[in-house]
Amino acid sequence: MGVTRREFLFISGAMGAGLALSSLGVDMLPVVAYAEGLSKIDKVKSAKEMYSLCYHCAVTCGLICSTDTKTGKIINIEGDPDNPINEGSLCAKGAASLQMSARNENRLTRVLYRKPGGNQWEVKTWDWALTRIAKNIKAVRDKEFIVKNAKGQVVNRVEALAHMGSSKLDNEECWMITTAMRALGLVYLDHQARVCHAPSVASLAESLGRGSMTNHPIDIGNSDCVLVMGGNAAEAHPITFRWAVRAKDKGAKIIHVDPRFTRTSAIADHHAFLRAGTDIAFLGGMIKYILDNNKYFEEYVRNYTNASCSIDEKFSFKDGLFSGYDPAARKYDKSTWVFRLDANGVPEKDPTLKNPRCVLQMMKAHYARYDLEKVSSITGTPVEDLKTIYELYSSTGVRDKAGTILYALGWTQHTVGVQNIRTMTIVQLLLGNIGIAGGGVNALRGQPNVQGSTDQAILAHILPGYLKTPAASLTTLDEYLARNTPKTREPQSANWYQNTPKYMVSLLKSWYGDKAIKENGFAYSYLPKIDDGQDATLLDMIDKMYAGKIKGFTCVGQNPACSNPNAGKTRKALANLDWMVHINIFDNETASFWKGPGMDPKKIKTEVFLLPAAAQMEKAGSMTNTGRWLQWKYTAEKPPGDALSMGDILYRLVMKLKDLYKKEKGTFPDPILDLQWNYADVKGMYDSTAVAKAMNGYFLDDVTVGDKSFKKGECVPGFSYLQADGKTSCGIWIHCGSFTQDGTNLIARRKKDDPTGLGLYPEWAWAWPMNRRILYNRASVDEKGQPWDPRRAVLKWADGKWVGDVPDGPWPPLSDKEKGKLPFIMKPDGVASLFGPGLADGPFPEHYEPLESPLSKSLISAQLSSPVIRIFNSDCDKIAGCDPRFPLVCTTYSCTEHWCTGADTRWQSWLTETMPQAYVEISREFADLRGIENGEKVKVESVRGKVECVAMVTTRLRPLKVGGQTLHQVGITYNYGWLFPKDCGDSANLLTPTAGDPNTGTPEYRAFMVNVTKV
Repeated sequence: MGVTRREFLFISGAMGAGLALSSLGVDMLPVVAYAEGLSKIDKVKSAKEMYSLCYHCAVTCGLICSTDTKTGKIINIEGDPDNPINEGSLCAKGAASLQMSARNENRLTRVLYRKPGGNQWEVKTWDWALTRIAKNIKAVRDKEFIVKNAKGQVVNRVEALAHMGSSKLDNEECWMITTAMRALGLVYLDHQARVCHAPSVASLAESLGRGSMTNHPIDIGNSDCVLVMGGNAAEAHPITFRWAVRAKDKGAKIIHVDPRFTRTSAIADHHAFLRAGTDIAFLGGMIKYILDNNKYFEEYVRNYTNASCSIDEKFSFKDGLFSGYDPAARKYDKSTWVFRLDANGVPEKDPTLKNPRCVLQMMKAHYARYDLEKVSSITGTPVEDLKTIYELYSSTGVRDKAGTILYALGWTQHTVGVQNIRTMTIVQLLLGNIGIAGGGVNALRGQPNVQGSTDQAILAHILPGYLKTPAASLTTLDEYLARNTPKTREPQSANWYQNTPKYMVSLLKSWYGDKAIKENGFAYSYLPKIDDGQDATLLDMIDKMYAGKIKGFTCVGQNPACSNPNAGKTRKALANLDWMVHINIFDNETASFWKGPGMDPKKIKTEVFLLPAAAQMEKAGSMTNTGRWLQWKYTAEKPPGDALSMGDILYRLVMKLKDLYKKEKGTFPDPILDLQWNYADVKGMYDSTAVAKAMNGYFLDDVTVGDKSFKKGECVPGFSYLQADGKTSCGIWIHCGSFTQDGTNLIARRKKDDPTGLGLYPEWAWAWPMNRRILYNRASVDEKGQPWDPRRAVLKWADGKWVGDVPDGPWPPLSDKEKGKLPFIMKPDGVASLFGPGLADGPFPEHYEPLESPLSKSLISAQLSSPVIRIFNSDCDKIAGCDPRFPLVCTTYSCTEHWCTGADTRWQSWLTETMPQAYVEISREFADLRGIENGEKVKVESVRGKVECVAMVTTRLRPLKVGGQTLHQVGITYNYGWLFPKDCGDSANLLTPTAGDPNTGTPEYRAFMVNVTKV
């Protein structure tokens, strides 16, 4: 009998079920499996197919959901073979997507309520719960609202309310969250991005101008050399790694640098071990190797980076500190981190790159200390491995080669996370690997819409589209725009952020419509303002919560009781709240913290609302993958029981608040009452398309821009048409252009044309900005507009226009001295930054030890750890570096079968059967020292907490020689928690410290000190 590939997969799945039966002694495999396979094929053939997206990592693979036309229930979920990203393939988690649907009996289906001091959940109605929640919010807001700060500046904020999450939601729901929370006046606003890829945004924005992945997963297949570092792509992002393997099949080399030998290492051509937390030393050595051996792409470096700019004479670096350090304040005065300017106010440049004060020479002097022996001593990586990898990767610094970096949380989750990424970005710029096909700095994000949720700014420090959050000192819109609109005197710089007034005014118009007019600064006063220098990010939020200063807390699709560092502190902090609202598809350790280990429900006053949410296949909307591609998905079945989409929940809650403030008045009600909130359909249900169009933006009046005219009510077809006078609205300027002028949704496109042959697929979905698939792509050509590598031409200037990808700016090549513009258009000076003065911890990356280190002295300078790390001082915040009680370096990571804390995947039997409980990996050498056998129960303990788990004795870890001594490392997964399954173990984050990167506040999860003993 002939079967299709799809039919074969169905029968194969049924064979597994038959095999399970045969293991019980009943050999029904030939009959049952074949019959079940055919039955499933018949059902799926007659089912309705809907496109959806995977709910786990940010590759955001395409799914096909088959829904029974009679029952309306999903009967099968498989990979979408037409989706160019995954081509029908799925990882273990994606393949188990059916168990995320209503078929899973563990799904939340009822509104649950836990009263203060209660020991069980009570079932409530939506109306009861939302009414009570709205009253709770209003009570805290009215009582705790801050009109003016201590300096007398108008801030219109509330600090006693906080929100956390969620990158698990659609873009449209995320935008509604940031909109609603700012209308309420919240400043404590954060989500999963803070604990994962916030350093990517800060680092890449400082270096290149935007904070996102430069290329996209498919483009990895165009590379000649793939460096995987700070991640384990084969296991954490298997579908992305398929493209690396495809590159290898075409002759590319794969390098993996990691504390463990993993499945990525097994496929790589070269693997090198290194000590956790020493990535900057490793990459600093690569920078030295490139510069010392003239491996850099000189034409690219000279024309497209600030390598030729001269640094001020007052700038210096000595004994591990940059000039301007204030030890009392623990921060830098960055006034010396500047360039020398010529008479026109433009940085002085030396095109020969020989001036000792030019960036290239200053950088060469900075990394002169990072010789092979020194780097090996710090990292534990053998010298021969360093030489091999440095030579192989630096060979891509020529016209016809491309090298790419794939990294993940192994770089971001450090107190030097931003500088980890900065160091590799410097490497890529030196080699000319930015803007080209097969190149880039490619962040592999781990949440399904963490790119989108970051774009929508569920974050304290930015507004949608990466506009700056208003500071208290900026009392008017004019002051805000003057501070945050960059200026340049560089004649060939596009300085794209000069358009900030258009984007900011259009955002305010999208939020407040006719209430936002020029005379009131377009309702700028409605926005909550943080004090200058105030930290309102996640670690500070929990610290304030622990101190009892935060009264009410909403948490959506996030599990901070397991995902936050020093999780014991977070759990105690939750017990200090007056009330908490948790919204999710499954129960988790955060929602049920009050009955967790060490908790006495009778003594916990926190009122808890647990609200059942729709999963991804139960609602329509868009999600943005790690490569900035927005894809649209559709509703395949209704949510189970009383569950609602987050869009519906939030729409109803805000309507309740509007009614309350209209009837009862209250403190500063205007931002709530005036908020545009017309996002329901005729049935009163949340309308994701209406929100997506609001995010794209509308013309609010007839407008003519150049030779094009637009009518009131039409969609704005691109952000170049946005206006600063209030005639356009736009909820997030980088999404502008995702709808055509007539309202066609470009996000929903599914055409597979690929004119360049590079996998850009310009008519599949839509990428921000303006459907550009590779950022900074005008750096892929020379000054005449001709591609460095014609075989991989992303762009080419031909017949007076750009051909290929959407160009990063419409201007002609640089050879046109009158109209040509530099390629890094989001930077005021038009070039990428090797010298990056905008960061808190230095303009050049420098190796510092983790806050908890096995060393008492640095091996490269007089400064042990970063002098500007964010640290906390509560009784829970203990640190034990170089302490004989905790002699082992510990790092954390995820396994393929589980997602993050396992809050979703631990409820799926197909996944828990394959990876049922917490484990710690230890080397054979360490196991022999302690007499530990594989599979034995052990206790992993830090100064903050302990976790019992199973010992996995393995050769994937090995002792390293560091500073002349033998050092042991261990690794533990963070995928578990006490709630479910029973006896699976608790969170590894009971061990991790509360310490944050000074630029972003992202915690240190990846390098800290523990001990491991037999139970």
